[in-house]
Amino acid sequence: QVQLVESGGGLVQPGGSLRLSCAASVSIFSISTMAWYRQAPGKQRELVATIIRGGSTDYADSVKGRFTISRDNAKNTMYLQMNSLKPEDTAVYYCNAHLRSLVYWGQGTQVTVSS
Repeated sequence: QVQLVESGGGLVQPGGSLRLSCAASVSIFSISTMAWYRQAPGKQRELVATIIRGGSTDYADSVKGRFTISRDNAKNTMYLQMNSLKPEDTAVYYCNAHLRSLVYWGQGTQVTVSS
């Protein structure tokens, strides 16, 4: 069983920055793929960014150049650095992990971009 706990969400003005964290209850060194998803009101959950064990990353077109995903194996934590935030980035952000053919989710953290 893997527990994922997100933190770092909040209210920020357009153009601002936030850093989300996802703390895992197990060593993330063994987790093959970790990702951030988001879900805006009335919309389907969408993939934002992915990072694999080797460090390769991938991003949704809507966040390329603005968001950076990373993982710190020593701290068992994954991050999402979000810069140049836009109102359309407003959503609940979820941490996701794939381990031994199972998929785990965090409870989500709200990000609101508004002036």
